[in-house]
Amino acid sequence: MHRFFVSKEEIIEDKAIIKGQDARHIRDVIRLKEGEMIQLVTESQVMLCILDEVSREKVSARIVEKMGKLNEPPIKLTLFQGLPKASKMETILQKCTEVGVSSFYPVATERSVVKIKEVSKESKKLDRWSTIIEEASKQSMRDSIPQLGRILSFSEMLSFVKDKKVLVPYELERTNTLRDFIEDAKGSEEICIIIGPEGGFEEYEIMELRKAGAHTVTLGRRILRTETAGLVVASILLYELGDLGVIQ
Repeated sequence: MHRFFVSKEEIIEDKAIIKGQDARHIRDVIRLKEGEMIQLVTESQVMLCILDEVSREKVSARIVEKMGKLNEPPIKLTLFQGLPKASKMETILQKCTEVGVSSFYPVATERSVVKIKEVSKESKKLDRWSTIIEEASKQSMRDSIPQLGRILSFSEMLSFVKDKKVLVPYELERTNTLRDFIEDAKGSEEICIIIGPEGGFEEYEIMELRKAGAHTVTLGRRILRTETAGLVVASILLYELGDLGVIQ
């Protein structure tokens, strides 16, 4: 069943008016007809709806059942991702949205090859990335669209994660393991994951992260790519501490 996100303002009593790109998608792409069922999601509720008008003028649906939100993990994961090259960020956002990451912040680190200095270019990137997150949320039946923050500097990120539970996979870590972190993190409501860009972190960045209270961990003998590491860590955390793999 297809799922779409709407604002509370688009719900009037037992009717929902679907606008913009979603309306065009229903009408022109997947070509749903009157009488077909869809799911609509607001900030607080999931609703089972039946389409009662699909036309050039309007796409509307009638609410037949209101349901609670069941598809969000009990633990909030925030991914701070060092800016990678090319389309890797799009892959990271898509796949991590699917597994259950709650929010994302791109980060410009010392070794980030990508440098986005113009406001207009940053805005276009964020718009594109927001679209990818929303599409992945619909496809994976998320009850909420993960938040996407603006591009942060390394120092700004340090301020964001202060006093929070922070995990940093680091290829030179030889003592602390992800298993150790998981045991210590049981009962946490939120975990921040910080992933370096292709070249990893500079040594001084790791020192700054540790001073800020971050836990550096090894992920094992093999080195994971930047577009792989966040997804692997998020999946393991959601399996061990969240609801990944749970049958409802």
